[in-house]
Amino acid sequence: MDLSSFLASLTTSFLVFVILVLVFTWLSRKPGNSVIYYPNRIVKGLKPYEGVRTRSPFAWIKESITSTEDDIISISGVDTAVYFVFLSTVLGILVSSGTLLLPSLLPIAGTAKGDAKNNSNFTSLERISMANVEEKSPRLWAFLLATYVVSFSTLYMLWKAYIHVSELRSTALSAPDMKPEQYAILVRDIPAVPEGQTRKEQVDSYFSLLHGDTFYRSMVVTDNIEVNKIWEDLENYRKKLARAEAILEASKTRPMNKTGFLSGEKVDTINYCKEMIDDELVPKLEIEQENTIREKQQSSALIFFTNRIAATSAAQTIHAKKVDTWTVVEAPEPRQIIWRNLKMKFYQRKLKKDIVFVIVALTIFFYMIPIAFISAFTTMKNLKKLLPFMKPVVDQPQVKTVLEAYLPQITLIVFLALIPKILMFLSKTEGPSISYVVRASSGKYFYFIILNVFIGVTISGTLFKTIKEVQHDTNQIWGLLGKSLPQNATFFLTLVALKFFIGYGLELSRLVPLIIFHLKRKYFCKTDDEVREAWAPGDINYATRVPNDLLIVTIVLCYSVIAPIIIPFGVAYFGVGWLVLRNQALKVYVPSYESYGRMWPHMHARILAALIIYQVTMIGYFSIKKFLYSPFAIPLPIFSIVFALMCRRKFYNSFLYTPLEVVCAKTKETPNLETIYNAYIPPCLSSYKFDETQEFGHALSAFRETGSLV
Repeated sequence: MDLSSFLASLTTSFLVFVILVLVFTWLSRKPGNSVIYYPNRIVKGLKPYEGVRTRSPFAWIKESITSTEDDIISISGVDTAVYFVFLSTVLGILVSSGTLLLPSLLPIAGTAKGDAKNNSNFTSLERISMANVEEKSPRLWAFLLATYVVSFSTLYMLWKAYIHVSELRSTALSAPDMKPEQYAILVRDIPAVPEGQTRKEQVDSYFSLLHGDTFYRSMVVTDNIEVNKIWEDLENYRKKLARAEAILEASKTRPMNKTGFLSGEKVDTINYCKEMIDDELVPKLEIEQENTIREKQQSSALIFFTNRIAATSAAQTIHAKKVDTWTVVEAPEPRQIIWRNLKMKFYQRKLKKDIVFVIVALTIFFYMIPIAFISAFTTMKNLKKLLPFMKPVVDQPQVKTVLEAYLPQITLIVFLALIPKILMFLSKTEGPSISYVVRASSGKYFYFIILNVFIGVTISGTLFKTIKEVQHDTNQIWGLLGKSLPQNATFFLTLVALKFFIGYGLELSRLVPLIIFHLKRKYFCKTDDEVREAWAPGDINYATRVPNDLLIVTIVLCYSVIAPIIIPFGVAYFGVGWLVLRNQALKVYVPSYESYGRMWPHMHARILAALIIYQVTMIGYFSIKKFLYSPFAIPLPIFSIVFALMCRRKFYNSFLYTPLEVVCAKTKETPNLETIYNAYIPPCLSSYKFDETQEFGHALSAFRETGSLV
């Protein structure tokens, strides 16, 4: 891509961003759009503009900047605050590095008498990159020192961030507010039920003996597939009934529907729904609830304790002699639990993880083939070679500029759109909770985009362009790859600019959710519940957002010394992102779960992975430049690995488990243990009337009579 195409891409992206910001300031002030631009406040019972001093078009910028971390935690939770620590940390790394690198490296590269000045294939941007420094030049010392600057700046900022996030997590978990998950543990791999006992009696006797008076009661996990289907059918008919009644009230005409999907008898919708609810589904649900609770108990249970210290201690205690029996972990939040996964046995869980790992590895490998083809095919030279009939069109100056500016990046973004859904589906087969699934999916997606987008695009684009040269002399491949790094910088510069200008412009303007909401409200929504469902914003979606941010971190770090001009674009990406997402966190997104920063160790580890990729890249590039002192860069990845191990030893356990000193703080009031227990009853069983003699009630008689551990 030449300089004119790059500038055209950058200018166009910036203009689109400005237009989208202006569209946002106009649309967000219209009362009918409040549910799209202020849903978080509305859900919390606040007025859209409550607490806002001014409704100036750019007031959101001031609100974002002046908001505190406590504001974010009170409105969107600790996980969101930790995400902003991540953004701030990366921003700090890039600003501190750029402050030193830009004024020093750009003049050194620009005044060198290297390859770029003698190579007509090099663009103007490449003439101020490391590519312009000749081999064995003493100027390479500056780039070696810059490599150390970026590395140690990153390690320092990550250390500070880990300490800060640890404090955030500890403060939140020690708060006196009652959190049901702090009074419960999840036990899996329960052995076979002894003869003469029920599963409930087995669990109660076991934990009563081990934990004495601190044990409150247990809830045996059941197979809820069938009862959940009936419950969902019942909920759907209730929605249909509410919708039909709303239509009747609005039009004074009784709605009719067919009993089948496209055929069947035509009936009065209101009467039909009432009959289905009262005469069929409610009785059917009650029977299935009874059958589920008595006959479909699984080998896992939730155990409740009278205080959170006892629950925390129990979650960190080995209960059985064998690793595959009575496996205990901290309980997830009630809203997080994936009930169907709790029944998996110990070795079944291990095997499923291994199978998913193999599937993901194969997906990453085989996806490289179409990614490589796309990255090579969408370059202008290859497009004209492979599609000769397109040559008259693409040679037009205007068409050529647009295609060079956008085609490769947009094609890549579109082609990758389906991958997160596949990875999320695979992750949902593994874990017991939503937060675990998000972390697992995020990790898979990170490695996928690093291998396929960053490494795949760099390698495949070079090999495709130079395949004939490599065929004659395979030893040339490393030199060709080294020379390709600065040439690929322009591609990644455009990708970063496209993502933060267009991506964050669409994020702020929320045009797509706005259009969808108004279409649904006009043509499909008849009840207040349907309208609420139409504008429900969801959460920030860390499963895809964090890996995409980490891709930008990897790209900017890897090119920070080779082509320092990328650093301002990285600063713009994370700066604009911080500003826009701060606004969204305060006004738009509603968290679907809270894990108190459990994502942070994974973010931290992947920033370090990006740093190591950068350091290895620089070692290789110094070698390609035949710099005699390139071995001086070898200690850097070793420092990073040691740093990663040190952080894991020092901090990670407090994220994996809850420290006892954190939960020993007094609560505001004596917890209502029955409320905590009821919070974990699945929705499909919540209407069931439990009593002392049933499986979800107290069943300590066996233990009280025998006093033995079974």
